[in-house]
Amino acid sequence: MATAATLTTVLSGCGALDTAMDCVKTADAIATSVQNLQQAVSNASNDVTQIEESLNSISTELGNLKNTTDNADLSKAVDDLTKGVDSVRAAVKNGDTTPDITPITDAAGEVAKVCTPG
Repeated sequence: MATAATLTTVLSGCGALDTAMDCVKTADAIATSVQNLQQAVSNASNDVTQIEESLNSISTELGNLKNTTDNADLSKAVDDLTKGVDSVRAAVKNGDTTPDITPITDAAGEVAKVCTPG
């Protein structure tokens, strides 16, 4: 079991302690949206609407993180995730129904790593 001091140190990685749980919840929401995106991209029908909805969900959660963080590692992961979302959004707009989402999954993993204690 983590001591209070250890947990405080881990949680402070997401900014002020009162936003630490928001960081964890947001990371979880991003992970869910990334899973939905993966499913939409791998779907045999390549449902562009579902891809766009997943990208919009990720973007919404990114907005929440951008406003709460003072952590350099999290800021970088958020920036990388934003670039990945923008790249996939552009690819879909240009007709690519199977865009490479690796930058999104990698950056979402970094967000989860920074936000999730333990």
